[in-house]
Order: sequence, then structure tokens, then C-alpha cells
Amino acid sequence: MPIDEKFVENLEVVGKTSHADGENFHFIWGKGRSDGAAFSNDEVKAAYEAHGEEQVPLGIHGTTVAVDWDECTAQGSCMSVCPVQTFQWYRTEKDIPAADCLDNTFEGTGKTEQDERLDYTDKSQPIREHDCTQCMACQEACPEKAILIEPSYQSYHEKAAGTFVEMKGGSVNPHAHD
Repeated sequence: MPIDEKFVENLEVVGKTSHADGENFHFIWGKGRSDGAAFSNDEVKAAYEAHGEEQVPLGIHGTTVAVDWDECTAQGSCMSVCPVQTFQWYRTEKDIPAADCLDNTFEGTGKTEQDERLDYTDKSQPIREHDCTQCMACQEACPEKAILIEPSYQSYHEKAAGTFVEMKGGSVNPHAHD
């Protein structure tokens, strides 16, 4: 099932994943759901079994570059088309259960090529969401429709982060903190 286009309105932020640069991070939305494509994919299920890990709902990672980890089946199509390496295979940096990415910090040193995943438990992590050029190539390439690129959701990111500033007339003042 395609990613919920209104996830920022329908889900709550449950945590975040930070970039080790100390400045950038992406939010994790919702507790996830167990009816996503990852739960019915035999390669994904076998990989979780090989790890001895329980497959659990993981939610949507990112806001303006959102990846539904319950839909992601680790095909890597997004990585093969991204011109700025927005994504990394999270397990190639930290081989931990996906649920442990919640409130964790990553250097951004994971593998970024389509076939470099550790295995099918790996997920496409939008670790460099802040670098996305909104070319939409990843959204179009994803076979599971697990990615949504929506630049207008930046305001939801800022509201969740407590940095949103609204000026009279409804426009945002990007220099409000200068």
C-alpha cells in the first residue's frame, strides 16, 4: 500500500534519528503497522528470522523525505536514482534492530548503493533528508511506493522541532532567529 500522503496529519512524532553533525535529524512518525509490504515479503521475513529478530512495526522515517519502513522491502531502487545520496542502508553503519534506530545517532557512513544492503532487514534511511533536491526520482522508482517527497511538509518538521515561526499573513520568516 502506498505511503499515507497525509501521514503528518494522521500520525504523531514518536522519536527521531539524529545525524552526528549535531544539526540535522529526521523524525519518526507513528508506531507503524504490521500490514505493510515488508511483512508479507518472503525475503524480508527470512532475513529477520536469520537475525533472530522479531519483525515489528517501524513507522515512517523522515518528513520532507518520508520512507515508510513498514512498506520498505530493501530493494534499493531509491538509492540507485538519488543524485545526492539522501539515503543510506542503516544496517551497513549500525547493525542493530530497526526499532533501535528510534532516538539513535548515525554518522551517515552507511552504504548508499542499491545492492550494498546488509540483507533484506535493512531499510532505506533518509539520513541526509536535508540534502534532498526534490527531484522525485526515488519516489517514482520505489516498487512499494514507500517514499513520499513533499517539500511543503517542512513546516510540520519545524512545528515538531519547535522551530516554526509564522508571520502575519501566514508566511514564514526564514530570518526570524537572526
